[in-house]
Amino acid sequence: MQARMTQPAMLIPDAYKAMMALSKAAQVDSLPEHIHELVHLRVSQINGCGVCVDMHGRMAKKAGETDQRLFSVAAWRDTPFFTDAERAALDLAEVVTRIADKGDAVPDAVWDEAARHYDEKALAGLLLTISAINVWNRLNAATRQVAGTLGV
Repeated sequence: MQARMTQPAMLIPDAYKAMMALSKAAQVDSLPEHIHELVHLRVSQINGCGVCVDMHGRMAKKAGETDQRLFSVAAWRDTPFFTDAERAALDLAEVVTRIADKGDAVPDAVWDEAARHYDEKALAGLLLTISAINVWNRLNAATRQVAGTLGV
């Protein structure tokens, strides 16, 4: 397997800095770090971004996630391993990633459940982290970046 080109953000240093700054800004105090990694992993699974599935799976593991939970992220609805707050974040991440798949991009029920667990600042951080990983996924998938080639 070979990438079509160098990862675009790596070719344009100002873009890389901006994307890293966005990801860092999304890390608000009221949103636990492990939520970011679970969301990064799930969104990357949906988007078929092997680079990010590999990277964020390993980062989540380093941050203390268990194999059982990591292996179950793709089937989070059907396992008992996630809290209600984690489920709300994963659900929001899925609907925001698949925004065009339905008439109501983010149904009230999904939004209300997330808002029940996270304050407005945490919701902002969650939306920014979902958006940022979607950008990384699209750049990596479009250019066929190879999993395991970007260090953690």
